[in-house]
Amino acid sequence: MRTLKLAVLVSAIGVLLALAGSASAGGIGAQTFMQIDKNVVEVDPGNQNPCSGAVGLLTLTYNDVFHGTTLANGTSWFTGTITGTLSFVPDDPSNPSYAGHFSQWFGDDNNLQNGVENGTFNVTALGSDGSHLLYHENDQAATNANGVVTVTFDHAFCG
Repeated sequence: MRTLKLAVLVSAIGVLLALAGSASAGGIGAQTFMQIDKNVVEVDPGNQNPCSGAVGLLTLTYNDVFHGTTLANGTSWFTGTITGTLSFVPDDPSNPSYAGHFSQWFGDDNNLQNGVENGTFNVTALGSDGSHLLYHENDQAATNANGVVTVTFDHAFCG
């Protein structure tokens, strides 16, 4: 499911950076936007259970909200929240299937002195064998005004 997290973040950040570039290029004041999507369905074969490593079909149904503000001087703030339901059916039927809930949040703050990106990702699901899949991940990366990474971590927990 981590593969999903990265795919969702990459596409969301791409949209946000494009909007940031257009706002700062115009030399105008603060530009803000909000995007809301409802009942998005994604079907992703070849995804991996983050706790067992089993490969299978991941189906997501979710809502998302993205907010962004960009100032003419290049300072920007972006956040996104994605939450919904999931089902995971492994390719190997000897492994359990899972159904449950996931949520993801990210924030990106950049000014002329530093930049910070934060994220959390959570999954709670019930297995066809009665097991529970709990997954939590939080990460952060910070850079100074020269773009040098000053802090970075990515912590994950499976239970």
